Amino acid sequence: MNIQTEVAGIYSNRELSWLAFNERVLAEAGNSHYPLLERLRFLSISGSNLDEFMMIRVAGLMGQVQRGVGDISIDGLTAAQQLTAIRVRLEELYAQQQRAWRDLRAELADVGIHIADERRVSETAYHWLKDYFLEEIAAVLTPQAIDPAHPFPFIANEGTGLLFTLTRKSDKAQIIEMVLIPSALPRYVRVPGDEAIYVSIASLICRFADHLFPGFAIKGDGLFRVLRDSDIEISEEAEDLVRTFRSAIQRRRRGRVIQLELEEGFDPVAQQLLLDQLGVGDAFVIQTDGVIGIDGLAEVVDEDRPELKFEPYVPRYPERILEHDGDAFAAIREKSIIIHHPYESFEVVVDFIRQAAADPDVLAIKQTLYRAGHQSAVINALIAAAEAGKSVTAVVELKARFDEEQNLKWASQLERAGVQVIYGFVEWKTHAKVAMVVRREDDGFRTYCHFGTGNYHPDTARIYTDLSYFTASPKLGRDAARLFNFVSGYVEPHHTERLAISPLNLRETLYDAIDNEIANARAGKPAAIWLKCNQITDKAVIDRLYLASQAGVEIELVVRGICCLVPGVPGVSDHVRVKSIVGRFLEHSRIYAFANGEEMPSPMARVFISSADLMERNFDRRVEALIPITNRTVHDQVLQQVLLANVLDTEQSWILGPDGSYARADPGENPFNCHRYFMTNPSLSGRGGALDASRVPKLALRKGRPG
Repeated sequence: MNIQTEVAGIYSNRELSWLAFNERVLAEAGNSHYPLLERLRFLSISGSNLDEFMMIRVAGLMGQVQRGVGDISIDGLTAAQQLTAIRVRLEELYAQQQRAWRDLRAELADVGIHIADERRVSETAYHWLKDYFLEEIAAVLTPQAIDPAHPFPFIANEGTGLLFTLTRKSDKAQIIEMVLIPSALPRYVRVPGDEAIYVSIASLICRFADHLFPGFAIKGDGLFRVLRDSDIEISEEAEDLVRTFRSAIQRRRRGRVIQLELEEGFDPVAQQLLLDQLGVGDAFVIQTDGVIGIDGLAEVVDEDRPELKFEPYVPRYPERILEHDGDAFAAIREKSIIIHHPYESFEVVVDFIRQAAADPDVLAIKQTLYRAGHQSAVINALIAAAEAGKSVTAVVELKARFDEEQNLKWASQLERAGVQVIYGFVEWKTHAKVAMVVRREDDGFRTYCHFGTGNYHPDTARIYTDLSYFTASPKLGRDAARLFNFVSGYVEPHHTERLAISPLNLRETLYDAIDNEIANARAGKPAAIWLKCNQITDKAVIDRLYLASQAGVEIELVVRGICCLVPGVPGVSDHVRVKSIVGRFLEHSRIYAFANGEEMPSPMARVFISSADLMERNFDRRVEALIPITNRTVHDQVLQQVLLANVLDTEQSWILGPDGSYARADPGENPFNCHRYFMTNPSLSGRGGALDASRVPKLALRKGRPG
């Protein structure tokens, strides 16, 4: 299977590259090696991904067209030209989603899970559904006539509703009624019984609509769904960031309509009324004979059928910490530790903060919070620390997209507990994942740090692959303090000892590493660059990688999502290979490795982990951290296990070709799955001795090209 992303010259279009990524996610819905409900989960994820793409990226392009902005994309397209290309690709993608839905629905029916199959509703089920509707649903619905006496109701972002065409029985007058489906209601209702029958809430309302409209004959009905512009732009002149964001969140709910989904066979009169009243204009209008709101299928994935899901995986707790009877400080003081999530439990990060909160020798805790989730043990640990009399500082990023409201709530709770809450910069997001603990010890004060590639979010830490680096390095401790002072007081550090920080010197640090490989290649030394990240869109970095390729540097890129770099272009990127891994876990860690004059994977390589992707925003408009890994054991674990396993993966990999298309990798005679490798081997990152003692299978590059 090939997935095409549009290429103009030597750069791929960012938006079309993202759509190609979502096609790779959607392709997993048809992966016969996965259990059925997991395939349904991938389908629902592709739907929620696409919704966000429309609400943010497409909305942004529409805004550019509306304002007459003349910006050109990396591949030379105007906003209007990109929208035209996106429209074509979206039609294909929506059609693929509906085909995947029909195939999965049939396969699920074969194993006793029936979704939106009205034929399965027996007389007994019918009476249960009727009672459920009358007792649980009808009271929360508010039918509204659409006529001059009743203003057209506001339809919220991601709002779903039904339009009914009715004829009054007494005088045959025709009216149109709208029923908005409250977001608090489930998308699907499961009929009680051993056989799993799921009825959509929309079809349930239609089935019993006569109870909503007594005295009327129902002539037609139609389901619709609205997506609105959800991007939040904050002026650099904002005087009160909290108040500004509260207002912006309210505005988001009323943003311009970006997309309207309609059920096929929608009543033409009702459809025109909807189009006129919503002011759809140039919005995307999609009609489908399939399911509307594919993301809602996630509710069915919760069906209690363990044999149709991945075998449950329980993360390991790092052995190094257990060896010290759970004392994280003692373990870190002995030697720096790298933790590989989700294979090692994120609970160790929470326990690090909990221990700091309870330790009478801890004086201060500082932590960045970008996304923390709805039920956050990390937040509770910080609150406990403040209540225990510690000096606690939390940098809460209000600009974390779609988490703004939750972060405002956390900030309020933290402030009430006595935490010093900092909101950072108005114009930049604080995206770095850093926590530092200052502790009084016999030989003076010591700073313990946690640097992460992922968020302090216990829920996503179960499915995102990320790295947590714990260290008591005095140099990194001092640099962490400088980073916090920069965010809290705009005190720009004149120098850092180890850490690179954007937007100050992170770009230059990576440039220096790339340039060193170019110099080595020209000097006839081994030269290689291995990079793993989520996106590559920054033109300057891409151009520098092209220069490295032209100098003979061998470049391996593992890029999960958007990649504007085009590999394999003669004379430009002959030595660049790009792959994307899509599997059970979402690849999220950022690792940057440079051979430094020896064959990769070299013990002398320069290795960094980071919170930053290779995007202009990460370099220039965010506070990010790039952490050099100098501890020998940790260095080997990150490079020769984590990164090398990603390079070697064949079972979950897609290879990007010079024409901009992705194709599944050939698994070969000895297929390798990096997720399975980490799930089935003893702790790699909680105990480095496991590798030295040969209890972990050592990885090695195959002959020829890796991956």
